[in-house]
Amino acid sequence: MLMFTNRQRAQARDDTKRRSEERHVPGASGAAESAGRTSAVFEDIARRASGLGREAAEVNGVLEEVSASALAQAGTLDAAMQSIATMVDSNRRIGEATRAGQQCLAEANETVARVVSGFGEATQTLGQVSGSAREITQIALQTRLVAFNASVEAKRAGEAGRGFAVVAEAVKDLAARVDDASRQIMQTVAMLDARLAALASEIDDDTQRSGSFRAALARSEEQAARAVEAAQQNVHCCEEVLDSVRRLADGSHRTAEAIAGTRSKAEKFLELSESLIELTVESGIETEDSAFIGHVLGAAERVSRVFEEALDSGAVTMAELFDENYAPVPGTNPPQFTTRFTAFTDRVLPPIQEPMLQVSPKVMLCAAVDRNGYLPTHNARYSRPQGSDPVWNAANCRNRRMFNDRTGLAAGRNRRRFLLQTYRRDMGGGQFVYMKDLSAPILVHGRHWGGLRLSYQF
Repeated sequence: MLMFTNRQRAQARDDTKRRSEERHVPGASGAAESAGRTSAVFEDIARRASGLGREAAEVNGVLEEVSASALAQAGTLDAAMQSIATMVDSNRRIGEATRAGQQCLAEANETVARVVSGFGEATQTLGQVSGSAREITQIALQTRLVAFNASVEAKRAGEAGRGFAVVAEAVKDLAARVDDASRQIMQTVAMLDARLAALASEIDDDTQRSGSFRAALARSEEQAARAVEAAQQNVHCCEEVLDSVRRLADGSHRTAEAIAGTRSKAEKFLELSESLIELTVESGIETEDSAFIGHVLGAAERVSRVFEEALDSGAVTMAELFDENYAPVPGTNPPQFTTRFTAFTDRVLPPIQEPMLQVSPKVMLCAAVDRNGYLPTHNARYSRPQGSDPVWNAANCRNRRMFNDRTGLAAGRNRRRFLLQTYRRDMGGGQFVYMKDLSAPILVHGRHWGGLRLSYQF
């Protein structure tokens, strides 16, 4: 808030007093006429400053919305940028894992090739076993022939060849068992050879049938290669998107900063218009705000007196009255709070605040706030119990709320005789009303408690 020095205000009051005296000096009609014109000029300045304040408040409000939107957009882009960066990292890890899988498949293919080669060596060995079994069969056959001939000769020899006949019969029997065993070996080898051949064909089928193991490995390798390629493409695309989002986020942050700078200038413009109105009032010129100032000064003084009387009687303590532990009320939206002095202000403030609504049809509200912008007790019309609709609550349940925006904080912390501000009141649901906010400080035994706010329409 732009402030004029006490010297400037004193000079303005002196000028006003001098013009008033000149209007009552006989023969000073020219001076009185000049003073009247000056008064009219000041009144015109006050009216124009009031209109300027409304326009400045509107511009400031729009800039506030745009600034909040730009900041939200920048935050969204920052979050998107973080998500895309995570996606890039995930795709890189997928590519690395897929390449490792591709390498494992290649190693498996080499291992299968070695296994197939081993099958060939095993088949050759089985062939050798089968050949040996056939040789044994031939030997057994020849042995059986020899045994048969020996048996015939033993029979011719009669009694002398009986022992030789027994041996010949045993050899014959042994040759028969060897022949049977050799045949079983050859059958088993033939079966094993067939099974090995089928397994080798299943693993290493040149026709690449859909059921062959080597074909499955080959397809897996191809799919792994495609997955690696897709992951690399994803990384490339995500990096491009990330770069674009990063540029957008940087632009959004710059826009938000520029809007914040513009809003700061708009606030100074608003403060200038408010200072013009205050200077006009301080100069003694009657304006549309003069009557409201008198009412709010008187009401603020009554609040201070009631607080001091309560302290003196022990109805409330200084620690309770200046409590800053704002306890949230569970389940409220917008959030409401209570302090150790809330119940006290609910008792003593309505008799002072409610009559202020009858000062003028323009008056919309009258409520006291502490130095942190906390409004414990509002007018009855704005102190409805909260419901399930936050928009309705924002407009009808304004008691026990924290109004620590520019206007609320300035009203609560102002220690000058009065403070006149122009602001845009948020009624919820995107609805706003442009108003004047007139406040006067509330002092309790010299200690600043807050301010009494009177808001009225232009």
